[in-house]
Amino acid sequence: MARSLLRRMLPRTLLARNIALLIVLVMLSQVCALGVLLHYVQRPRVERAATVFATYVSTLDDLLAATPPAPRAALTARLDARTEPPPESAEAPPRSLVRAYRTYQRSVFLDSLRAHLPADMPARWQTEGGQRLWIRMHAPADAPQTPYWIALPIPEDAQGNGLEAAIFLSLGLGVLAALAGYAIQLHLNEPLQELTRAARRVSAGEMPAPLPTDGPTEIAAVSGAFNQMTQALQEAEATRALMLAGISHDIRTPLTKLRLSMAMAMPHGSDSSFVVAAESYLDQIETILQQFMDYAGSGEREAPQPGDLNTLIERLAGDFAGLGHEFELSLAKLPALAYRPISMMRLLMNLMQNAIVYGGSGLAVRTWATAETVTVAVGDRGKGLSAQELEQLKAPFQRGRNARAHSGGTGLGLSIVERIARLHGGGLQFHSREGGGLEVWVVLPVASV
Repeated sequence: MARSLLRRMLPRTLLARNIALLIVLVMLSQVCALGVLLHYVQRPRVERAATVFATYVSTLDDLLAATPPAPRAALTARLDARTEPPPESAEAPPRSLVRAYRTYQRSVFLDSLRAHLPADMPARWQTEGGQRLWIRMHAPADAPQTPYWIALPIPEDAQGNGLEAAIFLSLGLGVLAALAGYAIQLHLNEPLQELTRAARRVSAGEMPAPLPTDGPTEIAAVSGAFNQMTQALQEAEATRALMLAGISHDIRTPLTKLRLSMAMAMPHGSDSSFVVAAESYLDQIETILQQFMDYAGSGEREAPQPGDLNTLIERLAGDFAGLGHEFELSLAKLPALAYRPISMMRLLMNLMQNAIVYGGSGLAVRTWATAETVTVAVGDRGKGLSAQELEQLKAPFQRGRNARAHSGGTGLGLSIVERIARLHGGGLQFHSREGGGLEVWVVLPVASV
């Protein structure tokens, strides 16, 4: 529990953690230095000053006691002698958080002074109207019942003015060190932020420019490794594109020859049911092949273009209407959106085709927009699936139980849709449709690409 609490208290970013650690280390070093200075340097110095001052006070007390009454009266008048100390004097100097060190030094001085003076010679500190130390002297021999108080200047060693300024200067240097560490950490974070942006561009299907490798050794090593990775990805992408083109050519060419051979091999006027069935199988093979090609190359290389999704939806709905499939359209006004036209058309065609094949009725497409997102919902009145089944359909080669009666599919349709949606910075969601059926939502950010 203590570890989890510590994790919650720690800053989230590496920059904040390094700055916090730097500040803690600087402050700890300052506190340790201050402790050593007070205990081993200043305290002995103040105690030594108190000892000397106590000797001076005792000597003055003996001198006043041995002085005749007339000269003693003149001398005590110069020392502002009083029968009682002024009310603004106190047994200890007033405490102040701002001047905590000065208060500490005066307290050490008073404690040491009282330890060296007789118990019947108390001392009081006056701060108002000037810094003075009031000490009660012994009563003279000719007036044993009238002890008096005299005011003496406070030694400089008990003031602590110079060292107080040094402490503030030390704290200021600590703050300056923390600010310098903050600036250095910001400088180190710049290549890391560039690396983050480049990694996000790679995940979005783009190939960023090589990162600079002229920074610190550790950062340069990471940038160099990232540049090698992006170069390897580019080579792999080129190999994949070449392989896809070869597969498409090498498989479609014999399929075309097979169609031609079957048509030429059948005598004129013979039963053509075999040819029709064979051509149907060949069509299924080409459909499966096209789905694999679509899944393998989902539009990363296609450049995004600004356009109106409603216009694309209306054109596709018109194409399906020409084939006898009517979609009810409910299209709200959408902001201009940058998208990859061919990939987005493939996404919408897959969703609308799935609604026709697996839903059958209640076909509808609706759109709406918020301040941050644009949503396209394709719905049908087919038998709904559970949430777990719907999420599983996003994975490649997964088919729902309502699709098992249909042949010719590969289970890649929704995987293609999911990949294209992610390519545009969005996602795919499944929702139960009001009145029965299913709606598939494609949620895209307004500045998606």
